[in-house]
Amino acid sequence: MSGHSKWSTIKHKKGKEDAKRGKIFTKLIKEITVAARISGGDAEGNPRLRTAIANAKVQNMPNENIEKAIKRGTGELEGVNYEELTYEGYGPGGAAVIVEIMTDNKNRTVADIRHIFSKNNGTLAESGSVAWMFEKKGLIVFEKGQIDEDALIDIALEAGAEDVKEGENEFEVITAPGDFEGVKECIEKENLSYVLAEIDMIPKSTVKLDSKNARQMLRLMEMLEESDDVQKGYSNFDIPDDIIEELNTD
Repeated sequence: MSGHSKWSTIKHKKGKEDAKRGKIFTKLIKEITVAARISGGDAEGNPRLRTAIANAKVQNMPNENIEKAIKRGTGELEGVNYEELTYEGYGPGGAAVIVEIMTDNKNRTVADIRHIFSKNNGTLAESGSVAWMFEKKGLIVFEKGQIDEDALIDIALEAGAEDVKEGENEFEVITAPGDFEGVKECIEKENLSYVLAEIDMIPKSTVKLDSKNARQMLRLMEMLEESDDVQKGYSNFDIPDDIIEELNTD
């Protein structure tokens, strides 16, 4: 079990999603606000905003919340001015980590992120230290049992996806960043329901972790996710399924 989208699978297994819905909404509102501020409040002409709105709807965010976030971004309502930052570092066992931030207080945020890394046997690194280990790709994730595999593969590849990968509990559709919106639109036209659709940082290779480092790595990722300033975290860790099962029984 590796980083990027597989981290979502681990969270589902640990039953964290419902308890964190408030934090999920906060992060989605930030993304909608910033997307609207940068490229305007018209979702049809703003792919980043369109994707943010789609992800908010997947999480059942009320339309009123979405509309207010857009208006804060366009300046129709008063709102906070968030700065976008990216931090890089190393986690337990040498796994690479990229953290995407939206914050209204850079000094507070960097202190918090450094504390999270150091508390979990990790370190922050210089910009560019680990980014080269990842590729930016479009990622659309489907739960197994909720989708017809053959139909998904035919539709995705015909729409221009690079690959369709099968995991333990999900299917992943991988696209080039420039093809992401087109592939997603084709999938939506076929009424295929996904659980995640976003531009992601996918590792070129992975670092396998033993039980001790896996435990610390998951705690590091959980603490990053719990930070209000962290939008997304990516890593190239690989945790064997038997260790995942061991951790799930704790």
